[in-house]
Amino acid sequence: MIPFIDLKQQYSLLQEDVEAAVLKVLRSGQYILGPEVGELERELAAFVGTKYAVTCASGTDALMIALMAKGIGSGDAVFTTPFTFVATAEVIALLGATPVFVDIDPTTYNIDVVALERAIVDLQQSGRLQSGNATREGLRARAIIPVDLFGLPAEYDRINALAQKYGLDVIEDAAQSFGGSHKGRRAGSLAGIGCTSFFPAKPLGCYGDGGALFTDDELLTQLFHSIRVHGQGQDRYENVRLGITGRLDTIQAAILLAKLRVFQQEIEARQRVAASYDEAIRAAGVPLTVPVVPEGYLSAWAQYSLLAEDEEHRQSMLDRLKAAGVPTAIYYPRPLHLQKAFADLGHKTGDFPVAEDVARRIFSVPMHPYLSDETIGHIVQAMK
Repeated sequence: MIPFIDLKQQYSLLQEDVEAAVLKVLRSGQYILGPEVGELERELAAFVGTKYAVTCASGTDALMIALMAKGIGSGDAVFTTPFTFVATAEVIALLGATPVFVDIDPTTYNIDVVALERAIVDLQQSGRLQSGNATREGLRARAIIPVDLFGLPAEYDRINALAQKYGLDVIEDAAQSFGGSHKGRRAGSLAGIGCTSFFPAKPLGCYGDGGALFTDDELLTQLFHSIRVHGQGQDRYENVRLGITGRLDTIQAAILLAKLRVFQQEIEARQRVAASYDEAIRAAGVPLTVPVVPEGYLSAWAQYSLLAEDEEHRQSMLDRLKAAGVPTAIYYPRPLHLQKAFADLGHKTGDFPVAEDVARRIFSVPMHPYLSDETIGHIVQAMK
């Protein structure tokens, strides 16, 4: 069986460094906010190109901390995409704010910037979100959370310009794009706040949960530090605001430090794997739409996702790959506006037709830096 993401092979290459780093932490007894956490934050900031990086317990916590630092809450509207993992919109709702979904671009699958501006104007003029029989009144447009889907950064030049025009904050959800870039600027630095995840399957993953926030703003950095430890003030028993338990474990920081040292080579290897897939699929004449990376962008290739002609065609591909021992995944089979968790927003099928169409046709095949051309050829032949 071909692994979907080959974490074991990566571990075998880094085993000595990873085990030495973990053993050092175990012997130190500094399991919470040990020196490795600060070292990792400095190295992450240097890698991304921001002044500050603050680690936390997960990518979800990173988004939560960012929204809390901006004071997002009841009566606030946050614009985002329905074609993403639930965490993006979940944190908005958990804080009492309202996720306002915007359809996606049919080529990149990231948020449609033209539709985004239309949604911002509509809400600012009416203060109301109308979906089916559900109406929410008195909403204030506050922020945008674009998602860098599958590793490809969203159109931040245009999104940031919209945000400035309409007085909104932008929080980059770079959970899938860490290591990617746009015009030489790395994911995580493309908005006022960047958030990422170190879940094991991410381009840079630890061996548990982890995340980080990035910014050039010193005051925001102080807020991030406070919120991630119960709203801490000058010491652990002074609580100046509400916060969460959002610290990154020292062991995970040590693991990430070891993995960060080979991360740039892995990002380069991912480019080779994606290019090999593209070439093999086109050469074989397989009727699938390969991913698009616009000029000036570098994808981190968190996933390599293909678009079938229709739902029946996708199922035939999945069946063929399964028979050949090739694992697959569907990111994402049901857009967020049709999830039960967001039923109170009143959305229905047809509200975001591009996201719904892509959800019916998309599927992903194995993607990791250690995938050989021979294995890629086997996968493509199985599709053929």
